[in-house]
Amino acid sequence: MSEEHSYLTLTDANFQNEVMESEVPVLVDFWAPWCGPCVAMGPVIEALAQEFAGKAKIAKLNVDENPMTAGKYAIRSIPTILIFNQGNLVDGAVGLASKSMLREKLNSVPAWA
Repeated sequence: MSEEHSYLTLTDANFQNEVMESEVPVLVDFWAPWCGPCVAMGPVIEALAQEFAGKAKIAKLNVDENPMTAGKYAIRSIPTILIFNQGNLVDGAVGLASKSMLREKLNSVPAWA
């Protein structure tokens, strides 16, 4: 039985379309299943996905399965959170981040569609 999530699962194949061409801001959690802090971020990402439904995309990208995108953004530590707006990287955080901090970062993105 597969688990349903509110967040979007990104891959090297869909990153351009889902993130760079998105009409709404996108928060991307770069993670891996073997990373304890990444797993701990899971509920935060899920809660943000529900909170920002229709206003922003909340997404996760497994760095082990998608090395091209992780390499493009020089992801060296995980979890790393990057926020994109209109195809531009506008903010980010490395390491565990609180829901309130990420909410504040998303709310400060200027051009909501």
